[in-house]
Amino acid sequence: MKMCIYLKNYFRTIIKVLKNSLTNYSFGAVAAIITNLALIFGFNNNTNSKYNIIGSLLVIALADNISDSLGIHIHQEAEGPNVRGVWYSTIINFSTRLCTSLVFITIVIFTDNHLAKILSMVYGLTILTVISYIIAQKRHLKPQNLIIEHIAVAIFVMFISKSLNNWISVHFLK
Repeated sequence: MKMCIYLKNYFRTIIKVLKNSLTNYSFGAVAAIITNLALIFGFNNNTNSKYNIIGSLLVIALADNISDSLGIHIHQEAEGPNVRGVWYSTIINFSTRLCTSLVFITIVIFTDNHLAKILSMVYGLTILTVISYIIAQKRHLKPQNLIIEHIAVAIFVMFISKSLNNWISVHFLK
């Protein structure tokens, strides 16, 4: 019973902290989730090795992350003179994307490809659900509507990635 109370208070504290700093982390986390899920679901279990998937996830964790962070950095510099705030946003975005991507990489490293897809989907959609819930609370909206909308987009991206892989496999890899 004490453990349940502890966990309940722990999650309330996490949600409170996230609620106060959501704008700092939400873009990086969501971008990493969608990109990593697209890549993981786009690979074919039969023809792509675990090393190909891990290598691709590392490229996303670093190169794509640096690219997005620089884009945000330049966009914010163009909008105003707050140099300290620009660097803070850039570092937070980069760190959030990197940490989120490292979780996906860890899942792929320590599980087989099929289980990695399942665990990655559960992890990614759970984080997306929490972020959506916090946004809904902050904006005084019905959480289920926002959650469904955001989860639907993520599932659509996974479906498109898998469909593209299948199409390429059928038409170009005969």
